[in-house]
Amino acid sequence: MPNPARSGARYHGDQAALPGMLDFAVNVRPGGPPAWLTDRLAARLPDLGSYPSDADQRRAVEAVAARHGRREGEVALLAGGAEGFALLAGLRPRLAALVAPSFTEPEAVLEAAGVPIEHVVLPPPFTLPGVAVPDGADLVVIGNPTNPTGVLHRREDILALRRPGRLVVVDEAFADAIPGEAETLAGDSLPDVLVLRSLTKTWALAGLRVGYALGAPDVLARLTAPRPHWPLGTLQLEAIAAASSPEAVAEAGAGARRLAELRAAMAAGLRGLGLDVAAGEAPFVLFTVPDAALMRKHLESKGIAVRRCDTFVGLPENYLRAAVRPEWPALIDAMTEVLQ
Repeated sequence: MPNPARSGARYHGDQAALPGMLDFAVNVRPGGPPAWLTDRLAARLPDLGSYPSDADQRRAVEAVAARHGRREGEVALLAGGAEGFALLAGLRPRLAALVAPSFTEPEAVLEAAGVPIEHVVLPPPFTLPGVAVPDGADLVVIGNPTNPTGVLHRREDILALRRPGRLVVVDEAFADAIPGEAETLAGDSLPDVLVLRSLTKTWALAGLRVGYALGAPDVLARLTAPRPHWPLGTLQLEAIAAASSPEAVAEAGAGARRLAELRAAMAAGLRGLGLDVAAGEAPFVLFTVPDAALMRKHLESKGIAVRRCDTFVGLPENYLRAAVRPEWPALIDAMTEVLQ
């Protein structure tokens, strides 16, 4: 029997960002996709009268496999990384352990499918060593870097979660925003580790929804078994192939280095207000304020959107999350008015 979703499990940052606001709530690259990518997608518009081709499917799979040094059978293309979570219930886990605080979509879809779940809450500073995952959990879901904390877990700490009969699912939606993609498991062919990747954030493709899963062929076959024919459209397949090319990967790497510098400056600005800032490396920053509801209301009055964090399991109400943006000084100035 499906369970009702926890209040807030379906909340998303775009609900806070109204048109015209300075958006720190959504972690998607600002300004839209780069021109070379939109040009490539536009060139495929005449093909929309035909069903997606096997050739396009193969090209996209080949590009992802080459990008991560994987066999083609270890790649499953997805309509956004979140689709991978939606498919997890089809694996029929007996007990899912969700390492929290984390992206709430796995909780929502597993609960809706009637899968028993248990949250494994990491206290600040939100790191893995010493974490106790239930022995009976045959599915473990963890983000790396984790949303909303931004914490980047060490590979060895994630691999320590493996057990016989257990599948470890690693949400690497923001891994391509980390310089050098440090700590990624995307290139590791392991029978019991499934990596989910998103291209939505880095390439500003939230309106298209593109991503992929990397794992053992038998796991991917079970994961994707319930899907309909043509699960991805022509433009999605084209976007995956384009964003997985060596040139695109190099461009993303340069962007990740710029983001890291910008993040360091933004985190320093927040600390300069006397706020506690989580030690993360993602393209967003988690921090505490004395009164999050008051601060959000004030920022909204200034036309600034940030992400509320009381919807995340394991976070007290005094946390907020803000995407790394060049306009971060405007956020600091507006917050100063309340904190003085």
